[in-house]
Amino acid sequence: TLIKQRRESVDMFRKGGREDLAANEEAELKMIEGYLPASASEGDIRAAVEAAVAETGATSSRQMGAVMKAVNARLAGQRVDNKMISELVKSRLG
Repeated sequence: TLIKQRRESVDMFRKGGREDLAANEEAELKMIEGYLPASASEGDIRAAVEAAVAETGATSSRQMGAVMKAVNARLAGQRVDNKMISELVKSRLG
């Protein structure tokens, strides 16, 4: 995503000793984030995963797709890190 690209750019500029360019990217990042919906917290995502597992009755990783769909439905309208959701669902289902 655009946010992820900007954060990576900031890291790369800092590693390269270009603090001026890093500051510029950070300013643009803050401006972009101002237009985006609020990001779901890790706690919100964990709660949604637990509720989705209970709702779907999932007991194995083969049911991961159904759980992911239920989590995304619960967090609709919020920015979410799908990688984090996937990792939490995997760890919850074993």
